[in-house]
Amino acid sequence: MSLQTKSDEETRTAGAAPEGAVDERSAAHAVQRMFDEIAPRYDLANHVLSLNVDRLWWWRTARAFAHILSRQDARILDVCCGTGDMATALRRQMRNPRPLYAADFSHEMLKRGKHKFRAHNVIAIEADALQLPFVSDQFDLVTSAFGFRNLANYDQGLREIYRVLRQEGEIGILDFNEPDGVFGQIYGFYFRKILPKLGTLISGVSGPYSYLPASVKRFPPPAEMLERMAAAGFKDPRWTPYTFGIAGLYRGKK
Repeated sequence: MSLQTKSDEETRTAGAAPEGAVDERSAAHAVQRMFDEIAPRYDLANHVLSLNVDRLWWWRTARAFAHILSRQDARILDVCCGTGDMATALRRQMRNPRPLYAADFSHEMLKRGKHKFRAHNVIAIEADALQLPFVSDQFDLVTSAFGFRNLANYDQGLREIYRVLRQEGEIGILDFNEPDGVFGQIYGFYFRKILPKLGTLISGVSGPYSYLPASVKRFPPPAEMLERMAAAGFKDPRWTPYTFGIAGLYRGKK
């Protein structure tokens, strides 16, 4: 008699699962609460913990979509926008007066980024990336920087982005990865053992920065993420590693 095994769909990770979460709803609530807690010193922690390389990643991602941002009629949305660093990097590359839209479900994050949004013509909306308050077929580019990984359902997140994109519109997901080899081992030690302690020291909040390496470990590796993007309908999904594979940009087209 042959053994029965679970299908790929059954064994795949649905989405983020902070400690104590028992379903997607509780996972989303836990993530929202964590980001509200760390919002006051979120930007400082990001810059210190990444040695300011995060600024390079945002700039590089914005440059990757220069062909869209330079268009006079481009409509852009940044989801899981946090305090607005990705949104402002995109806005600096835009060549039209239209506002850029940004969405996040953390009220405190949006509150901390208010000065950036005002200064760069960004309309920030408090909204869940899994249930965006936009009609279908509206945007030419939808991005997410270091936030997609925290969604309670990755596939639903991809489907929702696909829904609000226009035909030929593009997706750009910038997020962390676990690099391989000797460098991966060295970085992994820093990421799992040192970064959580530094993050807690800077933010004054324990918990969220221990969740960070756990969330990266849980996030699908590039090959699986590309499969999920294709399953959601995206054409030519691809991944470009940044800084020895610490992070990377996922791209695809509707």
